[in-house]
Amino acid sequence: MLEKFISYYQNNNLFTKTDKILLAVSGGKDSMLLLNLFDQQNLSFGVAHCNFQLRGDDANKDEQFVRQFCANNNITFYTTAFNTQEYATEKGVSIQMAARDLRYNWFERIRQENNYKYIAIAHHKNDVAETMLINLTKGTGLAGLHGIRKKNGNVIRPILCFNSVEIENYVKENNISYREDLSNLDVKYIRNTIRHNIIPELEKINPALIETLNNTANQFLNDEKIISDKIAKEKKQLFIGDGNTLKIEIEALKKLEPLTSYLYYFIRDYGFNSSDVADIIENLEGQSGKTFNSNTHQIVKDREFLILKEIAENVFESIKIKFIEDLPFSYKLIDVTDGFEIETSSQYAYLDADKIQFPMILREWINGDVFQPLGMKGNKKVSDFLIDNKISLINKKRIKVLESGSQILWLVGLRIDDKLKITPSTKKVLLLSVN
Repeated sequence: MLEKFISYYQNNNLFTKTDKILLAVSGGKDSMLLLNLFDQQNLSFGVAHCNFQLRGDDANKDEQFVRQFCANNNITFYTTAFNTQEYATEKGVSIQMAARDLRYNWFERIRQENNYKYIAIAHHKNDVAETMLINLTKGTGLAGLHGIRKKNGNVIRPILCFNSVEIENYVKENNISYREDLSNLDVKYIRNTIRHNIIPELEKINPALIETLNNTANQFLNDEKIISDKIAKEKKQLFIGDGNTLKIEIEALKKLEPLTSYLYYFIRDYGFNSSDVADIIENLEGQSGKTFNSNTHQIVKDREFLILKEIAENVFESIKIKFIEDLPFSYKLIDVTDGFEIETSSQYAYLDADKIQFPMILREWINGDVFQPLGMKGNKKVSDFLIDNKISLINKKRIKVLESGSQILWLVGLRIDDKLKITPSTKKVLLLSVN
């Protein structure tokens, strides 16, 4: 298995022996195998472990297991804990998606701060097969069927050449210690349903299903490359102009077949989706002046052209708030009683009114801003908080802070400062809400 591992990462140019690699290690079977292989090769690496605080004491034991292993073997170790449930609720995403966002953002920050070249993830062939089936079930294009890339930017997957049976056998034969995550058996999660119920049934039809799906994923990846090259060529010929404004000749566009697919690939990088594409095509013969907006761009239907331009950002001027009546939000002053309840939503800020001093300032956030996010023990840069919460570049520009003196009270629409939170001694609450 070691020889196969070496051959795989060398032949696919995943990294070199001198590269410094950050390993994502949960303590489970797959990541402990990855750690074992790197250790045997005497490669340059450190270990990063996330505690998602979802499985009580089991999660803490996972962290301690990985920490102790690294201490015993003189391996650099990084760890962090996330309030994953709170993040999922705030963002309106699944627990799995929340955990994914949190860990990848944190891995990237550790990579940059400590000069690691790549982040290594312990995905394997079964993960590719499961991802394909999940995406196919939900509905997807080619991008969802090429599975998991062996190398994607700074993320590498050095054991993507192994299936779960190979990993299981090697771990047993070499007495590799690991922690068992019992949540992997819970079929309330889609991936576990696919893994434990769907794939075994499909393997009755095709015993080599995992290998077949991986080969198919590679083929889809190659097909997608061909399509991407073709789209780039047609786009270069069709788009007129540069900078913030581009023009697409309508008659030339209409000659492309299939039009829906071409237009989708042309404008998806500007924030438009398949529904927008359908609306645009429906109005190609319509009157001039019709507009279509994404979060970042606008398309205007002119006589002969579709005009694509970036939406200009409005300049926001800071607001000085001298009195509570000047607040540019909906607000209430609430006396705390025994039946007082807090509604969990990032759109609301429940602040201890007695800790607030006027005047307050509402302004755009700037680099260097620091606050103590609710639930955290220490301060955090606003920039890092936005990265961790996967706020898009365009939305980052819209984020405002409400401050009093030099202290940020509220990162508007996202999180209050922990020092302003409601406590048992709070007598009066200032409730702010933003639409």
